[in-house]
Amino acid sequence: MVALTEKIEKRLTIQTVEIAEHTTAIRSLDWDRDRFDIEFGLQNGTTYNSFLIRGEQTALVDTSHEKFRQLYFDTLTGLIDLSEIDYLIVSHTEPDHSGLVKDLLQLAPEITVVGSKVAIQFLENLVHQPFKRQIVKNGDRLNIGNGHEFEFVIAPNLHWPDTIFSFDHKTQTLYTCDAFGLHYCSDSTFDEDLKTIEPDFKYYYDCLMGPNARSVLSALKRMGELPTVKMIATGHGPLLYHNVEELTGRYRKWSQTQTKAETVVGIFYVSEYGYSDRLAQSIANGIGKTGVAVEIVDLGTEVDLQELRELVSRCAGIVVGLPPTTSAASIQAALSTVLGSAKEKQAIGVFETGGGDDEPIDPLLSKFRNLGLTEVFPAIRIKQTPTENTYKLCEEAGTDLGQWVTRDRSIKAMKSLGADLDKALGRLSGGLYIITAKKGDVSSAMLASWVSQASFKPLGFSIAVAKDRAIESLMQVGDRFVLNVLEEGNYQALMKHFLKRFAPGADRFEGVRTQSAENGAPILTDALAYIECEVASRMDCGDHWAVYSTVYAGRVSKPEALTAVHHRKVGNHY
Repeated sequence: MVALTEKIEKRLTIQTVEIAEHTTAIRSLDWDRDRFDIEFGLQNGTTYNSFLIRGEQTALVDTSHEKFRQLYFDTLTGLIDLSEIDYLIVSHTEPDHSGLVKDLLQLAPEITVVGSKVAIQFLENLVHQPFKRQIVKNGDRLNIGNGHEFEFVIAPNLHWPDTIFSFDHKTQTLYTCDAFGLHYCSDSTFDEDLKTIEPDFKYYYDCLMGPNARSVLSALKRMGELPTVKMIATGHGPLLYHNVEELTGRYRKWSQTQTKAETVVGIFYVSEYGYSDRLAQSIANGIGKTGVAVEIVDLGTEVDLQELRELVSRCAGIVVGLPPTTSAASIQAALSTVLGSAKEKQAIGVFETGGGDDEPIDPLLSKFRNLGLTEVFPAIRIKQTPTENTYKLCEEAGTDLGQWVTRDRSIKAMKSLGADLDKALGRLSGGLYIITAKKGDVSSAMLASWVSQASFKPLGFSIAVAKDRAIESLMQVGDRFVLNVLEEGNYQALMKHFLKRFAPGADRFEGVRTQSAENGAPILTDALAYIECEVASRMDCGDHWAVYSTVYAGRVSKPEALTAVHHRKVGNHY
């Protein structure tokens, strides 16, 4: 058996660049990071961008991920005495941007933290020490002298509820943190190579911003009230300078399309309670795999109840994250509006949020059932700190809901192909295989037949994976998995097992004999052969990903046996 490739140490570097007058970008380059959460695979690493602006006073916009603690502070103290920093502008409090805020305030306690009301509240729970603060609202300004005057734009849900943008009138630079960013690590500070970065720019939008399309449009409208924006200093990836108009235009176009989608699912929750934000995001990611538009509404923010009624009434499905029993009257009013606007034949899903004081789940679910809604996935109950398996369960629940609300569309698509072409295409045959994968504690499997060798040097093959498959999120570039080859005449039991519909979070391997491959993925003991593989690239093929993988180990249990063959009669469905 071929040994695993030696593990390469993860590369972390820092880049400092003068991007505008009196303005320095401090970019923490995470070259080898391959994933944000279990569901968000990265092909090209990422960066965490921080900015130092010097006027008569000095402001720092955001910090970095805690993994850069030593590198970041060595760099920052090489640029400035920390006691000379007057303001820390916190765009939002997600750990990859605020991971070093506590350290900074311990080293320089006189800094005034500037952020939204929600951000300051989050930081109080993060820092656990008194600190100077300045809460800003939309249109508020902060003048640090020498022409550097920041104007703040409130941009909730992009993609956290506490987000603000900061516009420096002197340099016409807009600091946006997550919005307009992308997970792409390179030495290029700016976006001069649009062709190279645009796939990651779109993927980032789809994963993080698409479910908040209405919030994107609201932020774009507020941005339109600013003077010309010459540069967008993002929190991830290259800064936008060469293609500002083009890329903000794409955000507008994509978000307008999303909000006008024929099939929409609404997710309603209170972001600052429990683990609701990431739980909701995981469900949204699962729904998005099915091509269904998602609209996320944070009931803890100011919600227009009439707009909420209109949204709920046009949703094909509704997902509700339980708020605390002690929630504010405005939250209770919003939840009552969701309940009062729901209608028969809509799909419903409910999840606990793990804050320790959730509303009882069963009475709320019963109310939706009594209105004629269909419970598409079992209620998700959070009794302990969510694990990666919990978030995977949420993603699979979202996919089930997305498939349910598009079932009529799927049937119509099956009937749309001409009979002769359908039958001819169905004569393309393939082998029978089981794909197995494991990432951390999360594992999954899939029956496959669209598999073909694609290269000799390197040894590689391609496999088509439907976008709504649970295993898809474990087959990102760099992920490792096992291709199990089924045996002709001895495949029925395994095929039957892996063809059945699994409930969200169910163990795909219960009752199946397995052993662990060197890469950690399960090998099916009853398979004819197995091959250990690593995903090298993926190509978007509409409703499938064409996944090209290289091969580095394998074994055949019965050299004289043949691979099972799958013959179809139609070409427009499995």
